[in-house]
Amino acid sequence: MSSKIPIQTWHFDIKKLSKRYILHRNNQLEKSKMRKAIFPGSFDPITLGHEDIIKRGVSLFDEIVIAIGVNAEKKYMFSLEERKRFIEETFKDEPKVTVITYEGLTIDLCHRIKADFILRGLRNPADFEFEKAIAHTNRHLSKIETVFLLTAARTSYISSSIVRDVIRNGGEYQMLVPKAVRVK
Repeated sequence: MSSKIPIQTWHFDIKKLSKRYILHRNNQLEKSKMRKAIFPGSFDPITLGHEDIIKRGVSLFDEIVIAIGVNAEKKYMFSLEERKRFIEETFKDEPKVTVITYEGLTIDLCHRIKADFILRGLRNPADFEFEKAIAHTNRHLSKIETVFLLTAARTSYISSSIVRDVIRNGGEYQMLVPKAVRVK
């Protein structure tokens, strides 16, 4: 007794297959869209800790927008133009980094420039608790994810407020900031 295995014949409609391929490919491209992050702050001034976070973030994101927030109620040591120049000069050879200024909510800026991530650096547990509350609020108000990077041990003690205090008191601040930051 021999059993015959039925032979199946496949017929392909090239037009339908082409449309399916194009739809599949477009879906894949959409899934692999650029990862853009905002690194917000006042950067008064930018520190070696900020620089470290940005340099490490460049390997995680296709673009990092350093967003200098403007708060009319805050007194700054450096003008907005100086802070922007310090950062632009520090990252002049990094094409994945851009610098902008903004007012208002960071998540509104994220939506405006189509950034899906906020990059933040953490120096210590107090930073984490503060940033965690903001990240939860941002996540509640939008679909923006916050990515935290721990600062390097060698820069974890540096803050902009410490740098300003050192400058005000005539101390050697140069070891705390990128070379672009110089007081006249």
